[in-house]
Amino acid sequence: MATRIGFLLFPGFPMACLTSVIEPLRAANEISETSRFEWLLLSEAGEKAVSSAGIAFEPDGCLDTVGALDFVILLSAPGARFDNPRSASQLRRIDRHGATLGAISGGVFPLVRSGVVRAERLSVHWCYEAAFAAEFPEIDRSKEVIEISGRRITASGAAAAFEVALRLIDTALGPNVADEVACWFQHPMLRKAGVRQTLPVRQIPEADLSPLVTRAIALFAEDLASPATVADIAAHLNISPRHLERSFKQSTGQSPTAYFRHLRMLAARQIVMYTNDDIADVAAAVGYATAKPFIKQYRAAFGLTPQADRKRINLYRVEGNLPVPSV
Repeated sequence: MATRIGFLLFPGFPMACLTSVIEPLRAANEISETSRFEWLLLSEAGEKAVSSAGIAFEPDGCLDTVGALDFVILLSAPGARFDNPRSASQLRRIDRHGATLGAISGGVFPLVRSGVVRAERLSVHWCYEAAFAAEFPEIDRSKEVIEISGRRITASGAAAAFEVALRLIDTALGPNVADEVACWFQHPMLRKAGVRQTLPVRQIPEADLSPLVTRAIALFAEDLASPATVADIAAHLNISPRHLERSFKQSTGQSPTAYFRHLRMLAARQIVMYTNDDIADVAAAVGYATAKPFIKQYRAAFGLTPQADRKRINLYRVEGNLPVPSV
C-alpha cells in the first residue's frame, strides 16, 4: 500500500526543501522496484506556487479536493498566511482523519496558525527562532534538526528535509533501502534523533567558549524580554560580577554587557525581518522599555535603523509580502 504525501506550497516556499524530500522518495521507489511513495503538490486554491527562487510549480490539487493522505507537509516562508480561512479548517479536517501533519523551515508558521498544533514540540530554524517565539510564545520549540512529536514532524531546513525522507524510507522499506538512497545522493548517514542545528559562528560566537561563559549566555538568553543583569547572572553562578567580567573578557574580548547587547540585537533583527510587528513591540521583545534607546543600539549594531532595515528587506520580498530568505 502506497504512502501518500501532500506538499502544501505557499508563495515564496523554499524549493530546495521540496526537492530534498521528493528526490530520495523517488529513488527509494526505484531501488525497491515499487511505488511505495506517492506525492502530490497542493496549493490553497489550486493556483501555481512560485518558489523563493522564482520558479513556478503547477499543483496537482488543493486542500478542498485532495483525497486521503498519510502526510501533509507545509512549505513556506515564515510570513505565509492562509488566504482563505477555509483552508485552515480543511487542514484541521485532514488532521482529524489521522494524517501526520508537518512542516519544513518556515512552514512551521502557517502550521501553527492553522490551529492544529497543541502540545507538540516543533523544530524551528535558528534564523526564525526569535520571530517564532514572539508570535507563538506558548509553543514548545526546539533547536534540533528534526522533531517528531505525536503526529507532527518538523524539520529546520533542506538538509533536515532529506533526513525526514530517509526516516520515512527506513520505516516503510527498511534500513537497507534507506542506506542505499543515502549513498545515491552521497549523504553520509541517517543521523540519530537529538541532533542540534548547526549555527554560523558569526551568529553564535559562544561555540568554543568556556563552560562558565556558555552557562552565563544560556541564562541570559532564557528571557530576552526581561533580561537578567550581570549581577543576577553572577549570583546564579555563585561567582562575583568581577569574575564574570574577567571571564567574558578572556573568552570574547568583550564585557558581558556588550556581549548580551549583541545577542539582543541579533534576536531583534530576526523579529524585524520576519514579522511586521511595530518597532516598539520589537523593542519590548528584547527588553527595551521604549523604542528610542533600542533604535540607537540597533543602528550601532547594523548601521541603519530597524525601520530602514525592514524597508531594505521588503525590496527583496516575493509577492504577498513574504520575508526572505527562505531556508
